[in-house]
Amino acid sequence: MEELIARVTQTTGLEQATARKAIGIILGYLQNEGPQNEVNQLIAALPGAEEAIEQSKTGASGGLMGMVGSMGGGVMALGGQLMGAGVSMGQMQPLGKELFAYGREKAGEDVMGPIVGSIPGLSQFV
Repeated sequence: MEELIARVTQTTGLEQATARKAIGIILGYLQNEGPQNEVNQLIAALPGAEEAIEQSKTGASGGLMGMVGSMGGGVMALGGQLMGAGVSMGQMQPLGKELFAYGREKAGEDVMGPIVGSIPGLSQFV
């Protein structure tokens, strides 16, 4: 996870704590929205992923994120959660691209392809 966080901070300019939280938010989103088998393989291939997901859940209720969540799910809700964690619109695409590139390196395209293909709108961020 530290290697991924370093890559994300270098690419996006996010601080380490924000990058870790953002990665956890995205992985948690994939757990909820993506194909379970492939998402489980991705998380297993990323040491520290479970911890990042759990840490990202703290303080995730109410405020902007609660409001976005009440408007419905999907990629828009994910974007709202990321903004609530301190990720700007301009940082979201580089963050997604770096995370998914790392996922392809660690878990393979046969895992990442179905994840990206199964979630409407996700491909614009990866």
